[in-house]
Amino acid sequence: MRRWRALLLAASVALAPALPATAQQAMINADAWSAYKAKFLDPSGRIVDNGNGNISHSEGQGYGLLLAYLSASPADFEQIWYFTRTELLLRDDGLAVWKWDPNVKPHVADTNNATDGDMLIAYALALAGTAWKREDYILAASRMAQALLAETVGSSQGRTLLMPGTEGFTGSDRDDGPVVNPSYWIYEAIPVMAALAPSDAWQKLSNDGVELLKTMQFGPRKLPAEWVSLHDKPRPAEGFDAEFGYNAIRIPLYLARGGITDKALLIRLQKGMSQDGVPATIDLTTGRPKTVLSDPGYRIVNDVVACVVDGTRLPSSALQFAPALYYPSTLQLLGLAYIGEKHPECL
Repeated sequence: MRRWRALLLAASVALAPALPATAQQAMINADAWSAYKAKFLDPSGRIVDNGNGNISHSEGQGYGLLLAYLSASPADFEQIWYFTRTELLLRDDGLAVWKWDPNVKPHVADTNNATDGDMLIAYALALAGTAWKREDYILAASRMAQALLAETVGSSQGRTLLMPGTEGFTGSDRDDGPVVNPSYWIYEAIPVMAALAPSDAWQKLSNDGVELLKTMQFGPRKLPAEWVSLHDKPRPAEGFDAEFGYNAIRIPLYLARGGITDKALLIRLQKGMSQDGVPATIDLTTGRPKTVLSDPGYRIVNDVVACVVDGTRLPSSALQFAPALYYPSTLQLLGLAYIGEKHPECL
């Protein structure tokens, strides 16, 4: 117990410079958050992925916690955290299982983690714990950050990598390993992880993530694959579609929210992932779009890039929030919160 109290004190002190000074100011308006909750938040506290068989997953719980924090909604945050800690934090190493399925029993069939979900959860807990003076949240965040550092931050060929899960992605697990997912690097969260679990590895993880993105230029559109083998030189991983997929759409948003405004990188990603200005999933081999994604939640990623690169104001469609599917609705709120805080001139 003494060790955790010392850890809590150290984390509380270290978090101060890593977190925003305006931590308690709502960045998402009440009407938008109410609409999101009505559509995706089950009374049990689980965020429902209605585009994926109504399952819940650690990513969704992490996003829900982050959005509840950005909405300055402690009661909703606690509701989501209750489900997360009782239904997903089942592993011995302090990380969350990645998937909870209401249609099967037991609801958890695969106990592997998803590292981006764990990082989102720890990040949101640290933000909320600091803003609302909840030591239990900061302590839980510290435990998860230490587990992430111990179990998922690795190295290969001089690079520091974020493994997508604790099992199945290393060179020992597969012939083309290590395999990474570039959309799992949550750049805004990494400095907070460093405050919670101090290590020089976190800054290198962030730097190497950006440098890897610069080298991941596959196919005619020069885009990263969703799953990338780093066994030799970066290439699309075996056993996965060679595509710029749904998860990859959020990469430019993560870069912008993390304060990484490399214009050349952002413009290459924006142009490569768009068909007539609209985001799409892309077949990397042919360069052809597979699915054009016209939901405002997908389009806002390009809108954020345009704002960051040349100050273009968001179109009125981006400001109107009418949630339909969990994933783009989440991206839209994250995009609006970012623009409202960092680039109000684009509203």
